[in-house]
This record gives sequence, C-alpha cells and structure tokens, in this order.
Amino acid sequence: MTKNDTDKDLVTTVGADSKIEAIKNLIFGENIQEYNHEFNTLKTEIAQKKEELLEYVDDARKEIMTAVDNLNTDVNIRISDLEQALNDKAQDLDDRKINRDSLGEMFIQLGKNIKS
Repeated sequence: MTKNDTDKDLVTTVGADSKIEAIKNLIFGENIQEYNHEFNTLKTEIAQKKEELLEYVDDARKEIMTAVDNLNTDVNIRISDLEQALNDKAQDLDDRKINRDSLGEMFIQLGKNIKS
C-alpha cells in the first residue's frame, strides 16, 4: 500500500465516522446526550453491583470455609472419642476374659481337691 492509499483510507474512515455521527444526531437529536448519560449511569451501577456481588461471594466463601473447618474439627473430635471408647471396651473385654492356661490349671487344682 502506498502513502496515498493510506491517506485515502484515513480520510474515508474519518468521513465515515462523521457520517455516522451525523446520522446519530438526526435519529436521536438532542436526546443523545441524555441517552449517553443514562448508559454511563447504568454502566456505573452495574460496576457497583458487580463489586457488591464479588464482596458477597467472598464473604460467603469465608463463611463456608469456616463452617467446613468447624465441621472437620467436630468430626475429628467424635472420631477420637469413638476410638477411645473402642479402646476402653477392648480393654474391658481383655480384663474380663480368662486365660485358658490359668483356667486349665484351676480345673486341675479343682480336680485334685475333689479327689482328695
């Protein structure tokens, strides 16, 4: 492309932009500034609502993580309690059971006592 072609494209683009502006002014007239103001207001409100929503999501995430941590702690405590209860029951059963060798010796002693 030559410099003249580039200049012609630039003039054409500028000319097209001014034509678009002229058409906009014909269609919307003086209301265009009001429309632009409305659009800018809406953009601002949308940006504010987006920020509020992001803050709400962050707060919700923090609350959920706290709840999960609390639940995890509670579950770990309950598991520890159950393990301790199981160990206590196992110890109690060990204490109650009689050793077979001891039982055999007692029966032999009982038999000797009955015989004599």
